[in-house]
Amino acid sequence: MDIFGEHPSIPIGVAILIAIYLGACRAAGRRPTRRQAMWFALAMGAILYTHTELDELADARIFSMHMLQHLMQTLVIPPLLLLGTPGWMLRPWVLSRPIKPVARILTTPVIAFLIFSAVFVTAHFPPIFDRMCRDENFHIFLHLCFMAAGVLLWWPILSPLPELPRLSYPAQILYLFLLMIPMTAVAAPITLATRVIYPWYTEGAHGWGLRPLEDQVLGGLIMWVGQGTYLMFVFTFIFYKWQQREDVDIPVLPASTPPDLRVVPARRVAHS
Repeated sequence: MDIFGEHPSIPIGVAILIAIYLGACRAAGRRPTRRQAMWFALAMGAILYTHTELDELADARIFSMHMLQHLMQTLVIPPLLLLGTPGWMLRPWVLSRPIKPVARILTTPVIAFLIFSAVFVTAHFPPIFDRMCRDENFHIFLHLCFMAAGVLLWWPILSPLPELPRLSYPAQILYLFLLMIPMTAVAAPITLATRVIYPWYTEGAHGWGLRPLEDQVLGGLIMWVGQGTYLMFVFTFIFYKWQQREDVDIPVLPASTPPDLRVVPARRVAHS
C-alpha cells in the first residue's frame, strides 16, 4: 500500500494523531490497555487505507469504492477510535468547564443521531456530492464531517466516559435499528435509479471499465446491503452482551437446596 499516494496530508495527519495519543499517555503517566492500543492501531490503519487506496479508486470514477469509503468513515473508523481511546485520556478536556455542556448536548442520543443523519443524507444530495467530486478541499471537508459525525453517532454505544454514559443494551439495539432508516433513504434511491445520478461519473473512463449506471447500482448495493449486514452483526453482539448480563443477574439456588424449599414472597415476610 502506497501510504503517501496523492495526498501526503493523510499519513502526516495519522502521525499527528499517534503523537497526540502517545503524548497524552506520557502527560498522564498512564498507558492504555493492550486491547485499547490494538483498537487504536486498527483505527489508524483504517484511516490510512480508506484515504489512500480507496481514495485513489474513488478518484478513478469508481462510485462503488466511493460508497465503501463512506461506510468505512462512518461505521468502522469512529467505533475503532472510541474503543481505542481510554476515558482518562479524554476526561481532562471533554469534561472541562467550557466543553462539557456542549459535549453533553452533542452526545445525547437523539442529537447525535440527528446530526449524523443530516450530514450523511445531505452529503449524498446530487449537487453536494457532485461538488465534492470536483472540489478537493470540499471533498476533504466532507470526509472529516463523516468521521466527526460518526464519532458522535457511536458515542451512545461506545462512550469511554461514564459521565457521558452509554445507552442500555435494549436502547442500543433500537438506536442502531433506527439508523438503518437514513442510510436506506440514501442507498435505496441510488440502487433503484434508472439513470446516473451524479454527472461526474459520466465524464471520464471508469477505472474498472464498468458502465456508470452499473457501477452506481453496485455502489448502492454496497451501501444498502453492506450497512444492513454490518449492523446485524452489531445487533447480534449487543444482544449477546445483554443476555450475558441478564444471566449474571439471575440468582442461582445452590445445589444443596432441599427439593421442598419454597420461595416466600418478600411482602409476606414483612408481615410475619
